[in-house]
Amino acid sequence: MILEERDYRLKPGKAPTFLQIYEKYGLPVQRRHLGEPYGFFTSEIGELNHVVAMWRYNDLNDRAERRAAMLLDPDWPGYLSKIDGLIDVQNIRILTPAGFFFPAR
Repeated sequence: MILEERDYRLKPGKAPTFLQIYEKYGLPVQRRHLGEPYGFFTSEIGELNHVVAMWRYNDLNDRAERRAAMLLDPDWPGYLSKIDGLIDVQNIRILTPAGFFFPAR
């Protein structure tokens, strides 16, 4: 099992707009291909204007296959055009669990 952490630093004041567009247009496409997010968070303390999404995959091949299918979905480019200009910086990390951590399946 791996987790993909996607951290989006949004332009100041754009988080509510991003979340509204994402919930309506992005999340349905991702659910079709990636399943339910492992977690979805916003920042309230520390550096603000962050949205963090976490997705769970069996392995890197599983991730590649699911994301490739998502990128081919005809609804995906329309979503991307709606969030154009809202994201300042995007960081992606692949996380592997420590040997003593066994998440619920």
